[in-house]
Amino acid sequence: MRTLIILGHPDKKSFCGSLADSYEKGAKEKGGEVSRLNLGDLKFDPILRNGYNKVQTLEPDLVEAQRLLKWANNIVFIFPVWWSAPPALMKGFIDRVFLPGFAFKYRENSNNWDKLLTGKKSRLILTSDAPVAWLYLMYFHPAVNMMKKATLEFCGISPVTVTSFGSMKNASEKKREGIQYKVYRAGLDDN
Repeated sequence: MRTLIILGHPDKKSFCGSLADSYEKGAKEKGGEVSRLNLGDLKFDPILRNGYNKVQTLEPDLVEAQRLLKWANNIVFIFPVWWSAPPALMKGFIDRVFLPGFAFKYRENSNNWDKLLTGKKSRLILTSDAPVAWLYLMYFHPAVNMMKKATLEFCGISPVTVTSFGSMKNASEKKREGIQYKVYRAGLDDN
């Protein structure tokens, strides 16, 4: 299995960073090939300056990100839910990397599109201060819908497994260790 881990938290020393470490450890122990992108370390403009009206040259880090997305057959996104969405840095990464012609292609004179990232699976690992049930019941978990339905499945990546951990603000060290173990196990199981 060729796994790409994308850490969407700007700080790789965050709890999400430790989850990325745990997943990576499990994937490597299972014998998978693993690459990792810590979005906070990449050098790129997260703003799609002209929408899709004009081509915006990709910075070298984004060219490499596209190469790794093509290489991987398992793509793991790990990020906190802020304001019911991924961090702005991760949204900017999606805007700049999942481009027409790379991730999808609209058909001429049609409302349909071609999915250009088929043959891949994904796992979303999310943390939030709110309880997970609250995010689903009150808001229909917008971060999951945006990433799973409107981005990954739109581009052909399927299945998309969601692993969401809530009530993190006051989580005990024991709870955090249990979450890290679950993510480590996911790394083993996915590879």
